Amino acid sequence: MADIPLGFGVAAKSTQDCRKVDPMAIVVFHQADIGEYVRHEETLT
Repeated sequence: MADIPLGFGVAAKSTQDCRKVDPMAIVVFHQADIGEYVRHEETLT
């Protein structure tokens, strides 16, 4: 990987909780991602 961020979000759980959480649990609340810009590029002003 090239250390390029693909998106960002806010942690929903602490680091300690993330280590032992269920694989399907939510650990980050989505804020934005690179694909979001591409999907909405035509409607941005």
